[in-house]
Amino acid sequence: MDERDFLANRFEEHRTHLKAVAYRMLGSLAEADDAVQEAWLRLNRSDASEVANLGGWLTTVVGRVCLDMLRSRTSRREDPIDERLPDPVIAPASGTDPEQEALLADSVGLALLVVLESLSPAERLAFVLHDTFAVPFEDIAPIVGRTPDAARQLASRARRRVRGAAPSPERDRARQRTVVEAFLAAARAGDFEALVAVLDPDVELRADTGAAGLMHLRGARTVASQALTFRRAAAPASRPALVNGTAGVVNLQDGRPVSVLSFTVAGDRIVAIDILADPARLKDLDLALLDG
Repeated sequence: MDERDFLANRFEEHRTHLKAVAYRMLGSLAEADDAVQEAWLRLNRSDASEVANLGGWLTTVVGRVCLDMLRSRTSRREDPIDERLPDPVIAPASGTDPEQEALLADSVGLALLVVLESLSPAERLAFVLHDTFAVPFEDIAPIVGRTPDAARQLASRARRRVRGAAPSPERDRARQRTVVEAFLAAARAGDFEALVAVLDPDVELRADTGAAGLMHLRGARTVASQALTFRRAAAPASRPALVNGTAGVVNLQDGRPVSVLSFTVAGDRIVAIDILADPARLKDLDLALLDG
């Protein structure tokens, strides 16, 4: 095995971890792959023999790449219509495969990713790298061009915003599914009061349809009314699924996805519903795991 093959094998050992970092940073699976590929190119241009901790080095490189991508994205998105839901990670309702488990370790539901989108690029990087992947602030500081204390403040500020905005989900998947099935049954029956009963009073619904931008509704009665509207235009088939590790549904028409619904359940009520219905993004979803 030559030196390049040896380096490639060592890089592959870290690929899943690096994609998990990039996905939390970017909320986009395609952009996460691009960031990981850029890390490989930078490794090839470097003297790897001088890298004592390859995993740590690659993590900070991916962090730098993602920070640049976030800053570029922020400068482009001046119109609210450019807002969109993060990419969902879809798996069978029975559970995820090992690679997806690694990608979603520590729970990174769509509701949390939406909150991360509201952070500044530097706040998001400091929070993700430190709180999720235990990267020391001494290593984060040079990435964001701050002192370690300033990097610590970025993460602290982000942490407060996340705790105040991201719902704490029910961990028991069976309980999640019971609540979601009650919601779906009420929607199919057109039972408005039953819908309201299973929704948290402050439930949030976000629907990404693509061309129309991101629709955002709040409140149990408002969301229940919208759910009845969706019922009238529902797809003929639906499949239970895990969407970012929590109970969800994939709606299908002629075998093709027309919408993906992700539910965040806290206690016995739904606190957030995220719907991806953008045809351009749905056609790129990998639903092969659902075939089983």
